[in-house]
Amino acid sequence: MRAFWIATSALALTACAAPRIQDGAAVTYSEPEGGASTDSRGVLFWDDATRTERFARMEDYFTGFEVAPPATPRALPEGDSLPEGLQRNIEGFMAQLNVQGVIVLQDGKVRYERYGDAFGPEGRWTSFSVAKSFTSTLVGAALQDGYVESLNDPVTRYIPGLAGSAYDDVTVEQLLTMTSGVKWNEDYTDPDSDVARMLETPPVPGENQSVTYMKRLPREAPAGEKWVYKTGETNLIGVLVEEATGQSLAAYAKDKIVDPAGFEAPLFWMTDLTGGNIGGCCLSLRLRDYARMGQFALEGGQPSVPPRWFAEAGYPAVQLGENYGYGYQWWTYETPNYGAQGIFGQSITILPEERMVIAMVSNWPAATGSEYTGLRSAIVNRIRYSGN
Repeated sequence: MRAFWIATSALALTACAAPRIQDGAAVTYSEPEGGASTDSRGVLFWDDATRTERFARMEDYFTGFEVAPPATPRALPEGDSLPEGLQRNIEGFMAQLNVQGVIVLQDGKVRYERYGDAFGPEGRWTSFSVAKSFTSTLVGAALQDGYVESLNDPVTRYIPGLAGSAYDDVTVEQLLTMTSGVKWNEDYTDPDSDVARMLETPPVPGENQSVTYMKRLPREAPAGEKWVYKTGETNLIGVLVEEATGQSLAAYAKDKIVDPAGFEAPLFWMTDLTGGNIGGCCLSLRLRDYARMGQFALEGGQPSVPPRWFAEAGYPAVQLGENYGYGYQWWTYETPNYGAQGIFGQSITILPEERMVIAMVSNWPAATGSEYTGLRSAIVNRIRYSGN
């Protein structure tokens, strides 16, 4: 097993379903004027114009926590510009797929930064599943802090509400690698899929919304034997962190990601109908702060996570073919490269040997598609091989 960090102690606290008391003005609850939307399923089916307009201001439609940045952000000095021909290639790629922002860091310096017509350096853009990699990083922090004793622990140790469900014999590591064997439908085009329906579950007093939905799911394979991509399981990872630490994901992220990574602007992280942050989705950041998250991971994430956390998290626990795999909520590419990906074209790509981070925010024509990911991979490779 790859879960080899054993902390000296563990603490499991029962988390309430309502928004927690946060750390003064550093983390505050946010609700749109006039009330928040409860149409979580509808986000997948907005038309193109609605997506472009709303991806840049999700806090105007949904509840969440605002996380203040540190007093002094990490500086991102200017580096040598990418070659002009490559810059034109990137601009063509952006126009073709409605990419609203691209930034390239090498050695922590900005070599390229460009925005589309609907976005700019002062704006925030939603992450979708890029948030998964933030949530898994908080698991690493909980290991470092002793709130989680081992990735070999059963999930039910930290989420007692899953006892008696298909998650009874699933470990924390299997949840991180999406190999629980629990049945799930992640079809973004199907309004009756699990991913579309999970946040419409009627709240149950004292229980997180994701736990209410996920504990009803059947098993389709033995734990550890089958990989299926499941946003609902990252939501459970978020619940696990909140239960173990007694803090919201937003509050814990303030101490473990936002401050040590040196973000320059507030992070917004959406909450579900029971008031918990949505671990598998829906934080919003400036483009430069997505890049800072990538740089934080590239440099090892100290002092927040165990020393080899990102080397393990970005290693393919599951091989998917053609140099693709899946680690601890990070997609893995040609070793040692890895990254975070979200539907409609959000991404952070980390290239350790080139000392490079590439972050993008987008509104692709569809949630996913091999033609879109192929074009992104091609432009990432052009940037990568221009880096030295």
